[in-house]
Amino acid sequence: MSGVLRPPLRVALAESVGTLPRGANLAYEPKFDGHRMLIFRSGAEVLLQARSGRIVTAAFPDLAAAALALPDGAVLDGEVVVWSAGRTDFAAVQKRAAATPGRAPALARALPASYAAFDLLAEGGEDLRPLAYERRRARLVALLTPLGPPIQAVPMTRSAGEAADWYASLPAIGVEGLVVKRLDQTYRGGVRAWLKLRHTTARDAAVIGHTGPAHRPHALVLAVAGEAAPVVSSPLTPALRAQAAAALPPPAPGAGGPPPVAMAAGRGEITYTPVAPGLTAEVEQRTTRHATTAVVRLRLPQDLD
Repeated sequence: MSGVLRPPLRVALAESVGTLPRGANLAYEPKFDGHRMLIFRSGAEVLLQARSGRIVTAAFPDLAAAALALPDGAVLDGEVVVWSAGRTDFAAVQKRAAATPGRAPALARALPASYAAFDLLAEGGEDLRPLAYERRRARLVALLTPLGPPIQAVPMTRSAGEAADWYASLPAIGVEGLVVKRLDQTYRGGVRAWLKLRHTTARDAAVIGHTGPAHRPHALVLAVAGEAAPVVSSPLTPALRAQAAAALPPPAPGAGGPPPVAMAAGRGEITYTPVAPGLTAEVEQRTTRHATTAVVRLRLPQDLD
């Protein structure tokens, strides 16, 4: 591809905070629950890059076609989302990202993707990353406003009060929080220079085993920071079972003898099959009649955020 910027590019990252940052030099954007993606438009070609650097153009033919409307030399950073019943559907995005080239067109028709663009890294072949966010944002809006869906700029406000209202109301449509950026900030790939405030209390846990057969696991056994012993998750959803079956590492070396046990909420100790290290899950610990640990998602290689 011609142009000043070529894949793979390292994306800018965000550091988690516990309260809403406030200041005269800040901008606030909703954080959509999707997959991070860069769009490169050059000549007659479009390339879509995942956060990992992997090229995923074949999995999103609908977005690749829509990106042909962008001007030559444009590079966008943003989030891929799929809307279902008026809210974003992360499981649907995962299904799209994992599609083979043969299945991708049918999935694009059944689960059309949208692209929430939040940065413009290049325009007309010019590298815009050294510019302040405020200038990049103005050029992003000017570029995308005439085009319309499915590629659109995310909303932005400089008002902390309006951002607080978004934080309170937008989870109803699947927005998981806010991203906060300085107006004078350059784009720094691979650096956690942005801030993110999320609603979820989710955290990462190491997957150390599973219950049920490996081809259709019933639950995952997790090592959660702060827990003295492994815990068994609540039952996986059908979509997570399929993903876990494909992603589970092989059985742990030397896993002979009596099977180990872990604590399952409301059921006491149960046996499980240990697996080798390597898989991480995002979990939420919830309190109902029993404290439970629910798997929100697996940290798969194709995850963009």
